[in-house]
Amino acid sequence: MFRIYLKTAIRSIRKNRMNSFINITGLTVGIACCMLITLFVKDELSYDQYNTHYNEIYRVLHAYRPAVGNAKLPPPAPSEYQVWGNAPTGPVLKDNFPEVVSVTQFTSPRTLLMEHGNSRFQETNLLYADANIFDVFSWRFISGDPKTALAAPNAIVLTKTLAQKYFGNTNVVGQTIKAEDLVLNVTGVMEDVPSNTHFTFTGLISMETFKRSRPDIFSAWGYVDFYTYFRTTPNVNIAAMEAKIPGILKQHYSDIHDDNYTFTFEPLKNAYLFSQAARQPGANGSISNIVIFSLIAVFMLVIAAINFVNLSTARSMERAKEIGVRKAVGAQESTLIIQYLAEAVLLTTFATIMAILLCIVCLPVLRQLADKTLPINQMWSGELIALYFLTPLLVGIPAGIYPAFVLAKFKPVQVLKGRFSSSAKGLQLRRGLVVFQFTLSIALIASTAIVYSQLSHLQQHSLGFNNEQLLVIDYGGDEQVNRHLDAIKLRLAQQPDVKAVSISRAVPGDKFPDGGTGIMSQVGDIAYHNIPMYEIDEDFISTFKIPMAAGRTYSKSFPADTANSLVINEAAAKLFGYALHRTL
Repeated sequence: MFRIYLKTAIRSIRKNRMNSFINITGLTVGIACCMLITLFVKDELSYDQYNTHYNEIYRVLHAYRPAVGNAKLPPPAPSEYQVWGNAPTGPVLKDNFPEVVSVTQFTSPRTLLMEHGNSRFQETNLLYADANIFDVFSWRFISGDPKTALAAPNAIVLTKTLAQKYFGNTNVVGQTIKAEDLVLNVTGVMEDVPSNTHFTFTGLISMETFKRSRPDIFSAWGYVDFYTYFRTTPNVNIAAMEAKIPGILKQHYSDIHDDNYTFTFEPLKNAYLFSQAARQPGANGSISNIVIFSLIAVFMLVIAAINFVNLSTARSMERAKEIGVRKAVGAQESTLIIQYLAEAVLLTTFATIMAILLCIVCLPVLRQLADKTLPINQMWSGELIALYFLTPLLVGIPAGIYPAFVLAKFKPVQVLKGRFSSSAKGLQLRRGLVVFQFTLSIALIASTAIVYSQLSHLQQHSLGFNNEQLLVIDYGGDEQVNRHLDAIKLRLAQQPDVKAVSISRAVPGDKFPDGGTGIMSQVGDIAYHNIPMYEIDEDFISTFKIPMAAGRTYSKSFPADTANSLVINEAAAKLFGYALHRTL
């Protein structure tokens, strides 16, 4: 029986080639868009799940807030926390929380000039990390012992890419590599960090190396340069752990105000999509974007299905005589319904196969748009293979069930006598479906137009500085360069094509350090603020063509500018409570 249904369905599709082509094309585009968005969403939802202890990993969030007078501060809002924090939090966790199995810390990314043989590159994503970082995160080792690889000073673990870049292979344990003033011993090589992780790196240098150069900061609660992660026992009561934090801070931390600094815990599963904290160790996703994209995928599939229903029911008059003849020779309604459902499922199956091929063709474009690796083998994961098999049924049956019932209900006598006409109810349904289809289409087009206009605004909006014809050289704080900055600046300024030269610790759009600042208000109180700062020379503002709202820029004519002066922007002036008197 199935063979007969299939043969009849294929004959009908061949007979109505144009209609079948339109139906298959519409379904193909809708299903392909749905599949591509599913690939993107699946990748976003998979972040950090490769870790064996995914559900037991947490991180510390720090809140550094300005104290105002003697007023007690309320509990911090989620957006007032930041992931970047101090070092003493790590030992405190280890000593005060028996639920904690392992605590590990790593620094913000370092830029170092690395050399081996004739290979010499500036690496921008190296971390100093604790020896037990591999107890928390599940990165796979190629060679070396993860338990001891970062235990000694001047030890480095390379990723596979970095090992091949300098040595040409990954069997390099025991080799040395120079990083500016350091000679580092390669103690391990690991696979590259998976792309679906919320922070990445190219190499890990032992924290003992950093501790030797800056031992004082490891006991300083106010020094910020560390990310703290920890692993707990299963099914831990994290709320009970957080309740102990105020008492621990009173014991270990004291400042002018005991509530201007606190910390809390955030599960790893919230780090990428749900975290509102600032100073993340890597790029964040957005759960709202996931919801929006998922809705778009559903809308496009619904539009394609509605298009299928409308085209199928619109052909009902053409197939009326066929139905009449088949019923006259004894065909049952149930048989006709199954037959036309089989046609719908067959069309959807063809569309699904074409959609898979279209996905393969469009995957490189999606990678570029989403800035993701999205390997092609993700298309053959268990979930997506199940989707491929279920799509013809999930789309074909709902889309074909109404046309099948409409066709099966035709009266053979009326049809054969030529007195058949489409019902008012069927016409109203088709009109309703068309209206609904156009509503969804207009909503998608309008949303696209709004997003495009917002992006255009961001791209064309004045940045407050000139970013044209500027070349930025990031030397990573190399000490040899620091010792000869004036000479380098003079040499560059002598080049005929160079109009201006400036030196700064950061540039707009890059990370910059925070500075704890006490400002006397107009009534005489000291208000403490933790504000982001640029460390610049006297030519920075003129080189970037930043307009001054009031006052002057730094100048060599005023020696005190090098130690006792500060140029602030309008936002800082407003924060400090001062009115601006604009320079005319």
